[in-house]
Amino acid sequence: MLDIEALPGLPRAERVQAVDAWLTGLLDDAIAGTPPPRPRRGGPPPRTGIDGIALVAVGSLGRRELPPQGDLDLVLVHEDRPEVVALADALWYPVWDAGLRLDHSVRSVPEAVGVASTDVKAGLGLLDARLVAGDPDLGARLRTATLASWRQSASRLLPALRDLRRGRSRQLGELAFLLEPDIKEAYGGLREGQVLRAVAAAQLADEPTAEVEEAYALLLDVRDELRRRTGRAGDVLVRQEQRPVAAALGLADEDTLLREVSLAGRRLAFVADETWRRVEAALVRRPRARYRRVRREPLAEGVVRQGDEVVLARDARPAADPGLLLRAAAAAARADLLLSPYTLKVLAVHSPPMPEPWPPEVRWSFLRLLASGRSAVPVLEQLDQEGLLSRLLPEWDRVRSLPQRHPWHRFTVDRHLVEAAAAAAELTRDVDRPDLLLVSALLHDIGKGWPGDHSEAGEPIAAAIATRMGFSADDVKVLGTLVRHHLLLPATATRRDIDDPATIDRVAATIGSDGAVLQLLHALAQADGAATSASAWSPWKAHLVAALVARVQARIDGTAASDAGRPGPVLHPTEAQVSGPLDIPGATGGVSVGIEDVADGQQVTIGAPDRPGLLSTCAGVLALNQLDVRAAKMTVEEGYATGVFAVRPRFGRAPVPEILADGMRAALEGTLPLAERLRQREADYRQDGARSAPPRISWHNSEASGDAIGIVEVRAGDRTGLLYRLTAAIAGEGLDVTSARIETLGADAVDSFYVCNPSGSPLETAQRARVDTALVAATRGGAPGPAAHAAVHTGGRSAGTDTPG
Repeated sequence: MLDIEALPGLPRAERVQAVDAWLTGLLDDAIAGTPPPRPRRGGPPPRTGIDGIALVAVGSLGRRELPPQGDLDLVLVHEDRPEVVALADALWYPVWDAGLRLDHSVRSVPEAVGVASTDVKAGLGLLDARLVAGDPDLGARLRTATLASWRQSASRLLPALRDLRRGRSRQLGELAFLLEPDIKEAYGGLREGQVLRAVAAAQLADEPTAEVEEAYALLLDVRDELRRRTGRAGDVLVRQEQRPVAAALGLADEDTLLREVSLAGRRLAFVADETWRRVEAALVRRPRARYRRVRREPLAEGVVRQGDEVVLARDARPAADPGLLLRAAAAAARADLLLSPYTLKVLAVHSPPMPEPWPPEVRWSFLRLLASGRSAVPVLEQLDQEGLLSRLLPEWDRVRSLPQRHPWHRFTVDRHLVEAAAAAAELTRDVDRPDLLLVSALLHDIGKGWPGDHSEAGEPIAAAIATRMGFSADDVKVLGTLVRHHLLLPATATRRDIDDPATIDRVAATIGSDGAVLQLLHALAQADGAATSASAWSPWKAHLVAALVARVQARIDGTAASDAGRPGPVLHPTEAQVSGPLDIPGATGGVSVGIEDVADGQQVTIGAPDRPGLLSTCAGVLALNQLDVRAAKMTVEEGYATGVFAVRPRFGRAPVPEILADGMRAALEGTLPLAERLRQREADYRQDGARSAPPRISWHNSEASGDAIGIVEVRAGDRTGLLYRLTAAIAGEGLDVTSARIETLGADAVDSFYVCNPSGSPLETAQRARVDTALVAATRGGAPGPAAHAAVHTGGRSAGTDTPG
């Protein structure tokens, strides 16, 4: 009897052996318990025992890879056994009674081959057919016939298999770059290993190499431990299971596990891509043209194009030509081709060490490779997979397949750097030194492979690499500056008031008086954002950074003091479309609302009498109308406040000015309980604030006002009405919000508020501690305090925010 509960804890080989033995016993019992058919008059005697009956395993059991909680995929193969239906019933029911999932079929050899020749999934499964029990000759005939059919039908089935895998890739993504990968079905997962064996079985590619089998075995081990831990038949390596799975496999931590999974997935995906290229070439090749001489077209010294790939010229001498490696890579990328696998092997074996510093011709080839843009990405991946990129840049190994645990990052660190360089290639005409832009894009996050702040750690590393590449001392210094300050512009534009002269002074002082460095930092920020994700570099963030760059450039040029030379504000008030009086004694003016369509959303202008709590009230009304605040500016003239808000509808419904005006009037007159309504709205959309990570609160001093104005930065899970709650919480502690910056990165909000005492006195430590407590409560959905609507003053200055509140 099979011990089902002990099965998951067994090593894989013992688990398969135990199931095989149990199934063998079940087949013996089924044969013994099923009466043989009556012999036909004049016919041969009926077959008995295992003659003409075979129990064959396919799928994971057929490959001897059965995971915990794995399905049993079984085929009962028969020949001249009329009682096969009774035998099948006697076999399948005990499996179901044991609580195991079963995928079963009953086929003759011709029936099995017929299905396999028309159904790619069935054909793929039968390639793994393995006799468990029964007639060995029948099992061998099934395998031989299936293999012959697969080879004969390859031209029809392999394109379908390719399309199937590409569809799964689009649906599930690439295993190497996912924080919670599907170990089996994501591209580069276990399924790729099975596909590679299937292509080899069709005699269109070689058998998988030892490196491929090693990567495949690692993924098998990860899946086994994952299922053993969870007790479920799931293959998605969810975050909460990564640490225990890593420990079970003897790895240091969950990041080490993800890195190993990424390396395995990249290897499988790389080999699969190359295999599919070979298959497609073989399938489209005409029989008569098979031996036609292929034209060779020179691309560079020692490098030629041969067909659809790049190879070395016959007179190339890789051992005596250190520049050939990068010359060939650059030629391939410029022609939008790939290096042939054989050429890669030759270069890996015979290329000599690169002289230091690099000769100018070598550096020029490297820059040409990077400048090729998107077509350089697969070529750089080729160099990486053969270990050639690490030879050129030994520091690369520290970031290779290094995971980034941020929801807005799409790639591992090394792939992000390559993608950033590809994005930078689109911006080379916007800068005076495209070579420095390309290299800084490739190296800007190199410090993530070392402890500490990656920008600070990366500066000396990038400088050392640039020195080896042969850049001048001045260029090395600029590259170090670009890496050190690559986050300066986006961080400042989204978290500080760019209309504050002190903000502009600080940025200008950081980068110096060289406008070319500002130009390069701007392009680098664009490339970095584009390589991260759409949410990390939205049109609105691009607009904010461009506005900051214009202000800093004006300061560098000495035109900042001139009104004519100063860049205009980010937001402009629009004409009111709806206006009406307020039923409040002593109110100066009524409420007005205007809406204008802008890029990536709408701009809402709200006018109302200046009063304590106005910024918080506006934020609450907008949130109540399902509008995410992306930016805001509020000014006050003669007691009347005008707020301009860049918003994006959360569910695609454009804002209606009449509804917003009614909401503002009701909130200001006290008939709309904002806090209560927002709590109800959040309850209706429970996904808001679902993350349980604790918020982080930090304080910074304003460059212009010292201790009188503090900058409090809040990092927390984004949720409905967060901007309203945070401003209300600050007000509840008796502070004025003089300006603000709001940013959303993935599911996290990063909000910075300029705050001060109404009296102008310095902020005390105890006061900051009370604000911290109130802000933490606000991030968790706590109700605003009793003073929430009594002290949020604009103070006659501007308040700016960007991205959802």
